[in-house]
Amino acid sequence: MTAQQPATRRRTRGPNDPDRRNRIARAAITVIAQRGINALTHRAVAAEAGVPLGSTTYHFATLEDLIASALDEAARRNVAALREWDAALPADADLASALAELVLDSVTRKRADTIAEYNLYALALQRPHLRNAAVAWDNALAELFIARTDPLTGRMVATLTCGLMMQAVLGEAPPRREDIEALYRRALG
Repeated sequence: MTAQQPATRRRTRGPNDPDRRNRIARAAITVIAQRGINALTHRAVAAEAGVPLGSTTYHFATLEDLIASALDEAARRNVAALREWDAALPADADLASALAELVLDSVTRKRADTIAEYNLYALALQRPHLRNAAVAWDNALAELFIARTDPLTGRMVATLTCGLMMQAVLGEAPPRREDIEALYRRALG
């Protein structure tokens, strides 16, 4: 090679967008949150993620693959948010009050996300391949509350939390804070 000939760069193969698969899964959650599970298509997700349609079908050959990944992502995101909430909660916090606030926040300010998460969670009833992710999500939630209480109480609080959120997003108006707090006080005994 002479000084006048430019060196050609050899392109190495590698991901130009290493987060694309996760971004597509997050976009699927957004589509479900905004339009419902029946609106979930590769095309709708590609538009939401800002990627070509071929990217969604490359990473997720079927809608079932996309739904499974969205469920995993929703569970991961929800558990991470709960761990952050737990870490920020002082050891001497009034747990019943804090849990009531958590539920109300989830069914008001974060209502669309909560609805999307429960849509995905409920799909595990008809789609056995999703059950492991749903059960893992339940177990992670229970572990969080067990660490603050005991095994039986932690599982009961986790179940109560899921039930309260599901009932609240099904209803038109959010439940009263006092009612939620009273349920937690009874459960925490």
